[in-house]
Amino acid sequence: MPSSPLVPLDPAVARGPFDLGVIGAGLTFAESLAELAAALRAAGPAGTAVVQAPPGTGKTTLVPPLLANIGSAVQEGQDNAAAPRVVVTQPRRVAARSAARRLAALDGSRLGDRVGYTVRGERQTGPGTLIEFVTPGILLRRLLADPGLETTGAVILDEVHERGLETDLLVGLLGEVRQLRGDLTLVAMSATLDAPRFAALIGGGGKHDGGGPAPVVDCPSALFPLEVEWAPAAGHRLDQRGVTRAFLDHVADTAAASHATARASGQDLDALVFVPGAWEVSYVAARIRGRAGAEVLELHGQIGPTEQDRVVSGREPGGPARIIVSTGLAESSLTVPGVRLVIDSGLSREPRRDASRGMSGLVTVSCSRASAEQRAGRAARQGPGKVVRCYDQKTFGAAPAHQTPEIVVADLTAAALTLACWGSPGGRGLALPDAPPRAAMAEAVEVLRELGAVQPDGLATDLGRTLARVPADPRLARALLDGAAAVGHRTAAEAVALVSGDQRAPGADLTRLLAGLRTGREPASRRWDEDVRRMEAIARQEKSFVAASPAAPPAPAEAVGFVVALAFPDRVARRVTGAGPERYLLSSGTRAGLPAGSSLSGHEWLAVAEVSRAQGRDAAGTGAVIRSAAPLTADTAEAAARQLLTDTVEARFRQGRVTARRERRLGAIVLSSTPVRASAAEGRAAVARALEQEGLGRIGWSPAADALRRRLALLHRELGSPWPDVSDPALLARLHEWLEPELDRLASGAATSGIDLADPLRRLLPWPEASRLGELVPERLEVPSGSWVKIAYPDVDDDGGRPVVAVKLQECFGWDQTPRLVRGRVPVLFHLLSPARRPLAVTDDLASFWSGPYAQVRAEMRGRYPRHPWPEDPWTAPATARTKGRM
Repeated sequence: MPSSPLVPLDPAVARGPFDLGVIGAGLTFAESLAELAAALRAAGPAGTAVVQAPPGTGKTTLVPPLLANIGSAVQEGQDNAAAPRVVVTQPRRVAARSAARRLAALDGSRLGDRVGYTVRGERQTGPGTLIEFVTPGILLRRLLADPGLETTGAVILDEVHERGLETDLLVGLLGEVRQLRGDLTLVAMSATLDAPRFAALIGGGGKHDGGGPAPVVDCPSALFPLEVEWAPAAGHRLDQRGVTRAFLDHVADTAAASHATARASGQDLDALVFVPGAWEVSYVAARIRGRAGAEVLELHGQIGPTEQDRVVSGREPGGPARIIVSTGLAESSLTVPGVRLVIDSGLSREPRRDASRGMSGLVTVSCSRASAEQRAGRAARQGPGKVVRCYDQKTFGAAPAHQTPEIVVADLTAAALTLACWGSPGGRGLALPDAPPRAAMAEAVEVLRELGAVQPDGLATDLGRTLARVPADPRLARALLDGAAAVGHRTAAEAVALVSGDQRAPGADLTRLLAGLRTGREPASRRWDEDVRRMEAIARQEKSFVAASPAAPPAPAEAVGFVVALAFPDRVARRVTGAGPERYLLSSGTRAGLPAGSSLSGHEWLAVAEVSRAQGRDAAGTGAVIRSAAPLTADTAEAAARQLLTDTVEARFRQGRVTARRERRLGAIVLSSTPVRASAAEGRAAVARALEQEGLGRIGWSPAADALRRRLALLHRELGSPWPDVSDPALLARLHEWLEPELDRLASGAATSGIDLADPLRRLLPWPEASRLGELVPERLEVPSGSWVKIAYPDVDDDGGRPVVAVKLQECFGWDQTPRLVRGRVPVLFHLLSPARRPLAVTDDLASFWSGPYAQVRAEMRGRYPRHPWPEDPWTAPATARTKGRM
């Protein structure tokens, strides 16, 4: 077929199966085709390239047929050689379908012939398909089944800038495939890509391309002039419950008014409104319908494929003006014809993982600046446009530059299984855009070990490879196999397809959603039914992995809950008694509320499929809310989560005594608790735990015990071994060496008030050194007056403290040598007191004190205490504890 003279391609490429001149007519990227073709062909059959092109340039439409033509040219002259397929990933199902439909229409062929697509639950391809659009998950599973991708000649990773987890994994896996194959072309495309970084990642990975970064092919912007208007709301966009209704009202009213103003000025245009989630889409769309003279449509992942395709196909000839309210679905890979006005809330939903509470889910955040630019660009693809941002410039400037990579914040269980099946546990050896966080990956691998999906070395088991075939979370995949014996293959498949789909359960009730899907009333019924059939077939094929049927299968009404509980035993929940909104305690220890008015209200037990962080009424003060669940009975909950069942005697040391209760638990949920008498071993363990947590002060230090401990601490500080370390950590580490009899007494019910730690401490004294204890650290010190004064030793934890003697000054007359303890190592610190026992001086050098400061002390004190001696010469005056009249 002849090509357009506007595209000076190599004739060999121009003679390919696709007419690039016709397909590229009016598309800006047509001007860059020759550069891309030259770059790929220069690298040989295993070329790589990075395409950086703004939205609306036509890269998604033109690059796939270009690669198909290049592959066809390479195959010429090879007998019986089928043309290799070009596989193009799109981050969303609607984008894959839309891109395939558009390219087939431009090519003039029937969808499913030369151009097709494969998404979950839907396939439109044939033996002659040259270009296939797929979601990243489809290509990942295809890689695990066929690591060489033998029938594929080229892979295009589109919208790489979105940094989806599965796309990031594909970057690493395809890099290894290129090391094995000398004829696989790899192209990464994006509108806001960090081009040099991805060029280094995908270039040089193959041993056949000479190494070095992949060439970067740029394309000039295809955007027409764009007017930016800032229209911030008076209040906050977000509060503790999420997006405020006042802000959504502002977005809806702004959209209706802006569209009406544009129409009144003679502009025949459609509007695109961006909000973060499906609920917000429905709310804003409903409000706009009452305020705008236009057809209002919704676009999000929970509506059916037919409705999605209708929205992205554009306005029918003669049809009314349209206002499309969308989630981030329409942000990058979709071009909605006729849109010249964009209303942007500036919010998006991103995955987040809360490791401390065992929750993963989507949270509402400010969209990145790159996302905001992408959204704005929707208005200027086909002519001059306008974006109205419902926030101010300060908020825009404070937003992150790019979206957070999903691998950094998401649950990694499915990714870890993919990597284990590939032979790179934890991503080891793969050139990934970002390494997975170690803690999150370790947690994911531990989940897989519990499922039996990985070996000790991290590689996948046979069961793990089977679970990877199921298009669901590995925990749900395992529940599919285990649940089949209990509730039947069909019912287990229905439950797993239900939870793994993206439909929202009304009032969090999965059983209500299932009823709607079974009747076919739900938009996603057809896709769900396809998933059910595929999963049922896998469950029937893999009989060797199916668990034995339980003795008492659950009732049909509990089948969904049973399968969910098999998948997520840590989310089995029991209602918390008490007044106020309903709250549930999950077996993991997390508490969560139930949406107001939920049909699940009143059920004692629930199997929770999804729980997420939240505030407001639904969270009931717990900080989390149940998003989807199904009812259970107590018996079914115990059967499904039996690995969490424990029956133990829990002994506690409280208020100086040991008490015990026998408790049956399902994780953190107490099933029963009865008082019992603790055994001696249980009592000792309870006392030891309490002391370890709260210290030996729980028993209490008598004055004698405290004094002995302080003396021993000084000896250990100054002399070390064999004198014992008597700090809390050291004593707790040796409890059974010195406190065993007392532990037994406490375990038998004795009160702490009857325990004196002085005698137990003496068990730690070293012999024969202990015979010198009184000499090295005496309890009292004789002063010149003849009194024996108690020595106050420093605190156990005081590394520089000194022993202190507090004595009346008159009792020390004539003492010219400061006494020293511990073999002369530690001088005593004297607190010299007045007759009223108030401090007059602090010194460890008595000779210096008598020669100097004493004179000033004497001058100040002799008039205040005339009955006590204050001699001019303290060296020769007799030391006394008495007044002058009694001397």
